Amino acid sequence: MISLRVNFDVMRLILEPEMLVHAVRILLFPILVAQAAFVRRSAVHLADPSGRRDGVSGQGPDLRLLIIGDSSAVGVGTSHQEEALLGHMRKRLSQTNTVYWSVDAKTGATTADTIARLQERTPQKFDIVSVSLGVNDITARVPLSEWLQRFSMLLQLVELKFQADVICISGIPPIHYFPLLPQPLRWVLGAQAARFDRALRKLVSNRSGCRFIEMDFEPNVSQMSPDGFHPGPKIYAEWGRKVYRAIRRDIKQLGKT
Repeated sequence: MISLRVNFDVMRLILEPEMLVHAVRILLFPILVAQAAFVRRSAVHLADPSGRRDGVSGQGPDLRLLIIGDSSAVGVGTSHQEEALLGHMRKRLSQTNTVYWSVDAKTGATTADTIARLQERTPQKFDIVSVSLGVNDITARVPLSEWLQRFSMLLQLVELKFQADVICISGIPPIHYFPLLPQPLRWVLGAQAARFDRALRKLVSNRSGCRFIEMDFEPNVSQMSPDGFHPGPKIYAEWGRKVYRAIRRDIKQLGKT
């Protein structure tokens, strides 16, 4: 056991981070597969929150908001949409605007799933589009290069089909803090999540109208949902504040306040 720890420390010193992750995945592949299967069997499956996913609220200039993505965009980990990302964004935006809001998200969705679903949706103008995707691509072992191509396609689709003025893109959450995942699976997925997050930030950095949201929340396990994988209400509240702060200036520039 001691020699394994020493060898692992040496590997960390002599290998680049990506090389290290790849080497560990090869070395521990049977363990990782077994752990992933165990997590799928034993994980607590939370229901989607109750509440409407589209509607109108507030007073003032019209503002159209669309939230797309996976279970975090749905609000899994909360009991009602009022506690989810939608609720926190809607409450802030409704103070100055008449907000036409809609959530088109699905638990378990990958980026490819989302593209297919949005392609079937009727074209409609949205001023603000919030996107949160990537975790399911990571757990499905989608290669980073392939995921970036799909995410680029998604952004093009949002720009063309929904004429979005601002696309607010949330980064990949810190999977290496998720208590549901045992080690070393947590470390491997967390390292992959960090790679995806850096690549996503770079992808959108030069795109006009895109705003990147860092998901750099404090690793407080007590603020996560009971399943140990999804955010809890307090994290959703902070996430909503982050998104609102990122788009507040854009809303003014659009003449929406």
